[in-house]
This record gives sequence, structure tokens and C-alpha cells, in this order.
Amino acid sequence: MLALVARLLEWLRSLFWKEEMELTLVGLQYSGKTTLLTVLASGQFTEDMIPTVGFNMRKITKGNVTIKVWDIGGQPRFRSMWERYCRGVNAVVYMVDAADLEKVEASKNELHSLIDKPQLHGIPVLVLGNKRDLPGALDEKQLIEKLNLSAIQDREICCYSISCKEKDNIDITLQWLIQHSKSRHC
Repeated sequence: MLALVARLLEWLRSLFWKEEMELTLVGLQYSGKTTLLTVLASGQFTEDMIPTVGFNMRKITKGNVTIKVWDIGGQPRFRSMWERYCRGVNAVVYMVDAADLEKVEASKNELHSLIDKPQLHGIPVLVLGNKRDLPGALDEKQLIEKLNLSAIQDREICCYSISCKEKDNIDITLQWLIQHSKSRHC
């Protein structure tokens, strides 16, 4: 009986306290941005992803939170669009292929170039090092060092090591996103 009342209260709360958030998903090509979006939306992993041309927009609902996600292509020709889609969002999720050590420096440079834009001042950033299931992938501590995340002082920054394929740390990623649905940065 108590469990039934608790579920009823949760349902009533979800009717009146819906949260909406908007976030932008950026990072170099082949880092796993669209894959993350698919795993968050459906719980399914697929190897058959096609590189994003331009952008995709998708809404994901988890509990009483609806997340509108802008998934922006990571190829060099699309990187100039990143700033435009990052303005006014609740958070920026920056994906890194933690197993592609040759691209880490370029990834660091693109991240710092993006968040140095005055229009993006103060917007929280979640850095996700994807592909932790692959040999030689950087862990959180190594990502923080290689991407020079400790130098970022004007906003909240968080870093997780994840695997979309194995669904490692997808739960804490989702928790971070839901937590940041409560405030909007403009």
C-alpha cells in the first residue's frame, strides 16, 4: 500500500514539476556523440553510425526531465557552428575519443577555443572521455591533465570516463544532465 502511494505521489509530482533542459553535444568527429545520444534515448548501442552532417536535434525524456539535445558534427567544416548552438543552453557536453591519443591535443585546442567565447561564459561543461573499453584509453585523471581542464575556472566543469558500447558510466552522465536541468544560463 505504501509503495502504491509513493508511486502515485511521484506521478503527481511529475505532472506539475516537469523540467526541461537544452544542451549541445560537441567534439571531434568519431568521438561517439551520436552514439551517446542513441544510448541515452533507447539504451541500444550500434556500431553502424554514420558521421553527422551538420547537426541533429533530438528530445529525450527521462522521468520528469525532457532534454533537447543538439548533436553537432565534429568534422572541421562544422566546428565553426559549435558556438552558435552552445549559446543559452543549460550545459555543453564535450565528447573526446579517449582511445585516439593522436587527436587529444586537437580536442583540447577545440574545447578551449570554444569555451573561451564570451557568449558561452559560465555555461557548465561535461567532458566525456568515450571508448574507455578500448586498450590504452585515457582515464578521467589523464583526460583532466591532457585536456588541461584544471585551467578552466569560469564555470563548472566535470569529466567522466565512459563507454557507450558497454554503457559504462552512462548512469552518472544522465544524473549530471538531470541535475543541470534546473538552471538555465543565458
